[in-house]
Amino acid sequence: MKLDFLDPLLHHPGPWASVYFDTSAITEDAAAQRALQARDACERLAEQGADDATVRALHTTLSGLDPDPEGHAVFATEGRVVLDTPLPAAPPATSLADWAPLPRLGPLLDYAARDPVCLVAFVDRRGADFELLGHGRRPHTIDEVRGQEWPLHRSGRADWSQRHFQLAVENTWEQNAERIAEALAVDAERAGVEVLVLAGDARERRAVLDRLPEWLRAVAVESERGGRARGSDNRLLDTEVADARAERARLDAERALDDFEAGRSPTRGLIDAAEGVPALVDAAREHRIASLLVRSGGPDLRRDVWVGHDPDQVAVRRGDTRYLGDPAPHQARADDALLRSAAATGADVVALGDDTACGAVGAALPVGGLGALLRWPYEGGVPGGGNRTGPVSGG
Repeated sequence: MKLDFLDPLLHHPGPWASVYFDTSAITEDAAAQRALQARDACERLAEQGADDATVRALHTTLSGLDPDPEGHAVFATEGRVVLDTPLPAAPPATSLADWAPLPRLGPLLDYAARDPVCLVAFVDRRGADFELLGHGRRPHTIDEVRGQEWPLHRSGRADWSQRHFQLAVENTWEQNAERIAEALAVDAERAGVEVLVLAGDARERRAVLDRLPEWLRAVAVESERGGRARGSDNRLLDTEVADARAERARLDAERALDDFEAGRSPTRGLIDAAEGVPALVDAAREHRIASLLVRSGGPDLRRDVWVGHDPDQVAVRRGDTRYLGDPAPHQARADDALLRSAAATGADVVALGDDTACGAVGAALPVGGLGALLRWPYEGGVPGGGNRTGPVSGG
């Protein structure tokens, strides 16, 4: 999971109001329920010390949210809403409302992190439409490919002229498929796509799939559901897309855990992974984290660290921050500080779920719930002792 959609949160000093808001109710009194939820969340923020202007801005936004999608993460500071992020899963009915030095980012992993960036291509003989489903953004059409429209249909006749015509039809199909595949590769690379779903007739899907570059074909799945025609019923396709994204998230988590298990044991004196708050704080300061692994419910997530204005100004002890360039540090949760750092440095974030979800690979889980794969290794040892040389438990 890339956190580039959180970029607006990196340029304000805070403190921050963060609300995870359930908009899934579709009953007759749903609007009244949301109004009560909005008032309750804002009252709790005010009790925590949020300023009146920020509370009013949040109340206006929360009161006007639509029931689709099922939830929102809304972040506000200095009297205005800075980011409203749609969530594919509904948060608890009692909204999480927090006033803190940093945006409350940890819950994003519970409600959004298991939905990799997905590109859905609705393909037919005439072209294709591409829809992007990404973290923190509503699904939206990003491209349309218009292929050649003549000739497109074969004839059943068998004379020479018709064979020539049928060859032209085949050439048109192939040219359109090539054009669609080229556009898919460009758009997928630009958007950081992790899953590609090809929807449409089998012949057209296969023609496009065969022409994709290997890296994109490896994350592509085909679906017989849905269509490009106006008014097509894509509800069954939506289910298959959700399943494909969930499967990709599972495979990514397994691969990250395999790499983590291998990397946290020294190889020729080099250590490619770290775990535990002291080691991760050190790695975050050096922009060394390539992938941040977060296990929901781990005790280290709520451990206090000290943070400054910039995302790489983070320390375990208050006294350490004087060397980081901020004379007035604040306490914050470790998960929020490390996720802010990951967003700023372009690191991946892998949500591992709880111990039960990880099941048989529990032994590979980061101790305390936080771990990292590193951009470049430590030599000899990790500051803070954040590596292991033998089996560990997932607790």
